[in-house]
Amino acid sequence: DEHMPILWWCPEPRCVIAPHHFKASRSLKKTLKANLFTITVDSCFEQVMRCCAAPRAYADSTWINPEIINSYTQLHQQGIAHSIEVWDANQQLVGGLYGLNLGRLFFGESMFSTQTDASKVAFAFLMKICAQWHFPLVDCQLPNSHLMSLGAYTMSRDAFLKLLKVQNQLTAPDWSVLKNIVHLTYSDN
Repeated sequence: DEHMPILWWCPEPRCVIAPHHFKASRSLKKTLKANLFTITVDSCFEQVMRCCAAPRAYADSTWINPEIINSYTQLHQQGIAHSIEVWDANQQLVGGLYGLNLGRLFFGESMFSTQTDASKVAFAFLMKICAQWHFPLVDCQLPNSHLMSLGAYTMSRDAFLKLLKVQNQLTAPDWSVLKNIVHLTYSDN
């Protein structure tokens, strides 16, 4: 419903992934090495949100309404919300994700893909930069088979809230260093 209030959910258990333990599947590694895609960061945040809000094959509606898009766009302008975009060879946006960075945690909100593996490429890149920034976890909120296949697992709400209390007090990294890079590729190094 378009008029639902914005709510904060704290599921039990919480779905998370440790970036430094992420291992791309054999097929995803093949896609990554083929360099079929270009990856950008924070280049079209609102467009990524709108793509994430589009109807899916498995659902007609989404929780990402205009009020949510407006609120997250404001958080993006404040340097809290970020997007990773995946582009094909024709410079068409074919996948991406967005979420929030508080301290040394990233809270994934949603991802989309219009081309095979495009959202997985965005996710792999997120894991790579979060590992480089020594994030202990990326929050995925609710488990699903897609996230679990990428290495996600669940932890108790209490354990998650204790970690959150410590990690969100730390200084967040400077995402602007990634924004100015126009062509990023993924490697296992």
